Amino acid sequence: MSASESATPRLYAEAIAASQREMRVASTQLFRGVLACVELTVDFLTCAIGVFASYALQASLHVGSQVQFPMRQALAASVLVALCAVLFLQWNGAYRGGGSLLQIRETERAIRVPVQSILVLLVFTLLLGMNFSIASILIALFLTPFLLMLQKLIFFSIIRKLHVMGYGMDRAVVYGARYAGKRVVSALFHSVRLGLCPVMVVDDNPSLDGSCILEMGYRGRRSVPVQRGPVTPEMLKSCKCSVLIVALPNLSSEKQTVVANAAKHAGIRIAFLSGLELEEHQWTQSIDIDGFSLAPKAGPLTSWPYAIGKRTVDLVVSSLLLIVVAPVLLLIAILIRLDSPGPALFIQKRVGRNGELFNIYKFRSMYTNAPRYDFSPSTSYDPRITKIGRFIRQTSLDELPQLINVFLGSMSLVGPRPEMPFIVQDYASEHRQRLQVTPGVTGLWQLSADRAFQIHDNIQYDLYYLRNRGFFLDIAILIHTLIFAIRRGI
Repeated sequence: MSASESATPRLYAEAIAASQREMRVASTQLFRGVLACVELTVDFLTCAIGVFASYALQASLHVGSQVQFPMRQALAASVLVALCAVLFLQWNGAYRGGGSLLQIRETERAIRVPVQSILVLLVFTLLLGMNFSIASILIALFLTPFLLMLQKLIFFSIIRKLHVMGYGMDRAVVYGARYAGKRVVSALFHSVRLGLCPVMVVDDNPSLDGSCILEMGYRGRRSVPVQRGPVTPEMLKSCKCSVLIVALPNLSSEKQTVVANAAKHAGIRIAFLSGLELEEHQWTQSIDIDGFSLAPKAGPLTSWPYAIGKRTVDLVVSSLLLIVVAPVLLLIAILIRLDSPGPALFIQKRVGRNGELFNIYKFRSMYTNAPRYDFSPSTSYDPRITKIGRFIRQTSLDELPQLINVFLGSMSLVGPRPEMPFIVQDYASEHRQRLQVTPGVTGLWQLSADRAFQIHDNIQYDLYYLRNRGFFLDIAILIHTLIFAIRRGI
């Protein structure tokens, strides 16, 4: 048999494989297009139903003004709010595909966008002389965001089930296992609309071969194995992937050419996350993997209305909570004193905003002979922890006295966790960025599965918060914290 004849079956097989890949890509793109249309329609209907239901509730419960609105007026208002909501969501990039860390941005948008849309309705009612009651507006401000958050939860659950069944899901390989690689892997796991499942991470560091990258999530259940590079066409074909994502911002042009040729010979797409130092302060709202680009780099910004509003909320909420939970605080203090000798409160120096030291207040959960400044226990079975201390640490009740810190202004309800001076003195440049804001009682890191490890080893959460922080994001984090606390208590 001639060489040309022996090569024919191989070429024919490659042609069939290429055709199958093209069909798979086309079907996935069609699935995503239909998904975007369905999501936009469902968002429109959800917001419209929320506003109309508010009108109906106000009328049936006889709350507020008893002026009866024409049905067509209520329908027009519902359509106006729904239209503004989907326009705001589109403008904010809600349908572009990229998901956010711990789905916090989705929750924040579900709260903020209906509020903005209803405020637009309020302006229209004033300009056109419409007789909507304040009561129906207030009901809509609470009901519509709740319905939208619930709808998103159900919608994403359905999409995940479709992915499990094999609809709209492609496989992806990530090149690079550092901060950027871990962030991209998590972004893919959380970006339900994209339908890209990371199946392997490739890195040229031989010490990482055989390890794995855990997702940055609530439970950290999913992981991706790390394989030693270099990237080759055979490796990509064996993974049956559709896209290679290069998560090495400072990759040399020579290596870029090598991995690009490997992707080309494997017949898959390639995405370069280049020119952005993801380990540093160039964190953005989300990673748009679908468009194979990132948003422009920018530093953290804080507006004075947000700063004033945040401090006002901290002061009011901490005052109310201290009054409400005072009996609980007294009971815990008594139990601590009965369980082991020593004071009920544990006071320690922590590093706050701009590197200033302050006294943090916590319930004592360890014996008095334990070192005052040392790394926190990683398990509840640490011999330093008392019996009652094990319970209050697992339920986070030991953090309740920090409401005093919030009231005094040394801490906020939401923000990066403050660390001890001996840890901060070894901070690298990217870690010191977390000192730009007031530390908080709760935050993204506390909600994640990585809370079992040291804060400074998981700087991605705080950098993400620094770049995206705002009033509605803080509310979203507080809502997730409440849900997280309830789940832990069940």
